[in-house]
Amino acid sequence: MRFGIIGAGPIALSISKKLVNNNHDVKIADARDIERLKGKTLNAIPVVVEDVVTNIDVLIVSIPLHALPTIRSVVEKAADEVIIVDTSNYYPQMGVKIDEIENGMVESVWVTQQLGRPIIKAFNNLLAYTLEHEGTPEGSSRRIAAAIAGDDHKQKQTIMSIVSELGFDTVDSGSLNDSWRQQPGTPAYCTELTKEELSEALQKANKEQAPILRNKVIDKLTTVSGGYSHKEIVNLNREVYNS
Repeated sequence: MRFGIIGAGPIALSISKKLVNNNHDVKIADARDIERLKGKTLNAIPVVVEDVVTNIDVLIVSIPLHALPTIRSVVEKAADEVIIVDTSNYYPQMGVKIDEIENGMVESVWVTQQLGRPIIKAFNNLLAYTLEHEGTPEGSSRRIAAAIAGDDHKQKQTIMSIVSELGFDTVDSGSLNDSWRQQPGTPAYCTELTKEELSEALQKANKEQAPILRNKVIDKLTTVSGGYSHKEIVNLNREVYNS
């Protein structure tokens, strides 16, 4: 398949590397300037952002959620049949509060409004380290699962197949209106669960408590000198998000 990726952070780079290793055609762009790709280890073909949406089957958007409105004019140029995948999560601690989300709008619903296109929500409940290092072949014991949400069943099935190819089981987490169940602060978020465990975690999510628990984890992560290891972050998420 042919992929375009907007963003060059750890998630985007891990996805692009795995896609290229699986013999897909991949272009990657920085949302601001192609010069910002210099010095980064790229497996995909670097292009200017205007060119990343041409002649592709899937567009993966992996930039901070608050920056998504800046690329609407680019995303709108993608062909109607292109599947738009969003990997972002809302963290107001990054300095940008979004009133609609603060007042209860589901993050992914807000994203569709900003991009002017329906999206599939994927990759957002996996840490970058998990995505890069912990994928395993289909059928492996305790294979980690990813939640996939969206309103178009056919598009969702396509993305679920791709995610499985990259090393993770998948769970259909419902419509975009349901996607809050995989947002930060929920038991499904970055807790490295199997398919069965993830299905249960999605059902246990509490929408009102999620922002509170999200902030609790962020406070812990930012106040400890020396930081946390990957496994410590996973364990912290499991402890707090299941409280």
